Amino acid sequence: MKDLSLVIPLLNEAESLPELHSWIKRACDGAGLSYEILFIDDGSKDDSWQIISSLKATHPEVRGIRFQRNYGKSAALHTGFEACNGRVVITMDADLQDSPDEIPELYRMITEGGFDLVSGWKKKRHDPLSKTIPTKLYNWATRRMSGIHLHDFNCGLKAYSNEVVKSVEIFGEMHRYIPVIAHREGFKKIGEKVVEHRARKYGITKFGLERFINGPLDLMTIMFISKFGKRPMHIFGTIGGTTFVVGLALTAYLIIQKFMHLYVWHTKAPLVSDQAAFYIALTSMILGTQLFLAGFVGELITRNSPSRNQYKIREQL
Repeated sequence: MKDLSLVIPLLNEAESLPELHSWIKRACDGAGLSYEILFIDDGSKDDSWQIISSLKATHPEVRGIRFQRNYGKSAALHTGFEACNGRVVITMDADLQDSPDEIPELYRMITEGGFDLVSGWKKKRHDPLSKTIPTKLYNWATRRMSGIHLHDFNCGLKAYSNEVVKSVEIFGEMHRYIPVIAHREGFKKIGEKVVEHRARKYGITKFGLERFINGPLDLMTIMFISKFGKRPMHIFGTIGGTTFVVGLALTAYLIIQKFMHLYVWHTKAPLVSDQAAFYIALTSMILGTQLFLAGFVGELITRNSPSRNQYKIREQL
């Protein structure tokens, strides 16, 4: 097993690749590390794959994987994690905004510091306010929802132990939340390192404003699946049962009120259908029943899942 695997997803970064490879080689050779570099070409339309092929021809540490089309960064990272075999795995972007000079210290923090995962923190960013302000809000919301106190969840420069990358599964656009996913899988020692953020030298950014919309939705998905993925009735049944009981209580109140008017106070009882509480009660009971049934169906699906009793064992004697 090599000391280090570098997993680098890329899309149309042909101009950056030779310089990035040379920089990584200097940093790793200077630290005396054995390493491999996995370039994951996510459906590039430029000469990125030709550059990777030429690097592979003269540098045995280079490996390349090319997608048929663009699948996204999560797919590239997941494929890279499956293919890598280093003791420590470091991810970084291919646009030269992440500095390979950070590699030796990130490696040391995993191997000597005992961290499961170390996330980079671009404390000083070379980005416009239209990008930095939403990023700060996004990171604040993620800290609040996940309980993990990192300043920069979406930094591409991260280091992992091999055990972490072989245990997590990322898809969709979940790459932003790998620390959250790892934490939910039981890897609790998550650290942070201030890293250099460099201005983009070539090309243009591949990320648009839609990530600030999709990001919170992905976080809610992770939180829900990690907590209730194997026991959906706990959430749907609780909410559905509570909602149904509220509707039932309101119904009982309306019935008692009707009897009180007719037999105790001897006054004209208001029509039940004229009262807002009637419609609230009816809606609550219908929604409660539907939510409960959703939880029941979810349990049936979970019980028939082939992975229902698959658990990740960390150690065994």
